[in-house]
Amino acid sequence: MSRGYNLHANGIRQHLLHYAGEGPQMLLIPGITSPAITWGFIAEHLAEKFDVHVLDVRGRGLSQAGDLDYSLDAMADDALGVIDAAGLDKPVILGHSMGARNAIRAARKDGAAMSGLILVDPPVSGPGRREYPAKWSWYEDSIIAATKGCSAKDMRAFCPTWTDNQVALRAEWLHSCQLDAIKTAFDGFHTDDIHADLLHLKLPMRLLKAGDAPVIGEDDIAELKALAPHLDVKTVPNAGHMIPWDNLEGFLDAVMDFDARA
Repeated sequence: MSRGYNLHANGIRQHLLHYAGEGPQMLLIPGITSPAITWGFIAEHLAEKFDVHVLDVRGRGLSQAGDLDYSLDAMADDALGVIDAAGLDKPVILGHSMGARNAIRAARKDGAAMSGLILVDPPVSGPGRREYPAKWSWYEDSIIAATKGCSAKDMRAFCPTWTDNQVALRAEWLHSCQLDAIKTAFDGFHTDDIHADLLHLKLPMRLLKAGDAPVIGEDDIAELKALAPHLDVKTVPNAGHMIPWDNLEGFLDAVMDFDARA
């Protein structure tokens, strides 16, 4: 069971869902169009090992939206502000996609605030690099449809492999993703340089690569390992970019033994 709560951090209202567990604290930062509640079925399992707090990233879910700064730096500052305001004690940060990039930038700003990073299929695009493989039209069309009001049947056209429950939840909550917030983050995949951040990180880190997605290639892994030689890499087979949606068991196998103290 989850408990939702709000706090004031980095100048705005931040909303989180808490899935209580007895293990180390975890701050989970979802991807670009994933409100916290859509990670609930995953957080329930993670709570068997971690004390999990799932963030609604600004402009999404129940966190503050409107006329805000939606840059990578602002989202990274949110993560650090939430850690402080919630009284979290050096949590592990698990970030998916955009959330992993947020975690990397936050660690560059203040690595002492966290104990380790689990980076789930982060986009490795950036200045002078190949484009992120997803197209903006997929995000824009689905958000516009959800904002008008769409059924799970309508949403399935955008998420054909998901379960009925997963599609229904996305149809219910995607309208809470503010379009300009998503566009700013998407554009940032191509303009923000997380590789320069990785070079400075000494925290325990694990990278999860989706076995069936083109987001991260073998050449990318080699470059990331050169920047952060201590980076532990695991490939989750039979999974696209939304790894736990496609292979929850494989995702959990790749996450649950992470120990930042090791």
